Amino acid sequence: MSLAIELSAVVVTVRDNEALVLCLNLPKTSPEAYALPSGPFLPDSHRTFDLALRAFVREQTGFAIGYVEQLYSFGDDGRQGIAATAPANDPEVDRVVSVGYLALTPQAGNQARFDAAWVPFHRFFPWEDWRNNEVNPNLEALRPALSKWCESAETASERALRLRRVATLFPEDFDNWNEERVLDRYELLYNAGLAAEARRADGAQGTVSAGEPMASDHRRILATGLSRLRGKLKYRPVIFELMPERFTLLELQKSIEALCGLRLHKQNFRRGLERTGFVKPLGIMREDTGGRPAELYTYDQEQFRFAPSLGLSLPRA
Repeated sequence: MSLAIELSAVVVTVRDNEALVLCLNLPKTSPEAYALPSGPFLPDSHRTFDLALRAFVREQTGFAIGYVEQLYSFGDDGRQGIAATAPANDPEVDRVVSVGYLALTPQAGNQARFDAAWVPFHRFFPWEDWRNNEVNPNLEALRPALSKWCESAETASERALRLRRVATLFPEDFDNWNEERVLDRYELLYNAGLAAEARRADGAQGTVSAGEPMASDHRRILATGLSRLRGKLKYRPVIFELMPERFTLLELQKSIEALCGLRLHKQNFRRGLERTGFVKPLGIMREDTGGRPAELYTYDQEQFRFAPSLGLSLPRA
């Protein structure tokens, strides 16, 4: 059995209160518009996965990544690489395994080449953004199709199982929404045939499409990265990997909201932030806020050494 290894990067930044992912612009002849930066791992050319990944991202997007951690390995039968990974598309290759990585970069210096782009997360997962209110029209548009999928089950037990999955992952009551289960929700929509990637796999046609598709299984990898990042925000201060050296508390809150897709309670968030001691005031006021001047803060890395497992409180508004 011939095996090819592909490395894929979920590179995240926050800009103008939006969480963005770095994507490759695919040729107009492709049915999908975007793919993640990816490339084949060649043992004779690459000393480590990490170095190979950094080289791919820099070569394909013109962007040098900073913080990186491994996500997961993806190797379903029938999986194919993208055009940029020629060895992965070799007809003699029986299985393509992709190792996904999560990379975070601050707002500064987030320019990309003409054949790459920073794309908002909500383009791919529109049902994940709840910042405007407690009714998400993108999710409401999917509910009739989800109900139809539940009713189409061949047995009563399968129907009950589908109903439970939908009720758990897409609850009617927003208070029961678990923002970390991005991957589980995407997998459900895939199983229900509502993700374009599922219809692409079996050749079926559909009128309801859940979010913008990506090449290969890159949206699944992206969902894994967003799930991991949302979880880590609660127990490690990774948000500061995405912030500039100086920021206001409102900018920090808006950045976390963009990543979580939730509105946070301003006073409770700031009280929780004060308890961590992760930020310290600089005694400098920013005047260009559009309102009252706001004090600038910076991340206190020394404080994190005393409580390395402490994350941020994310109280919902």
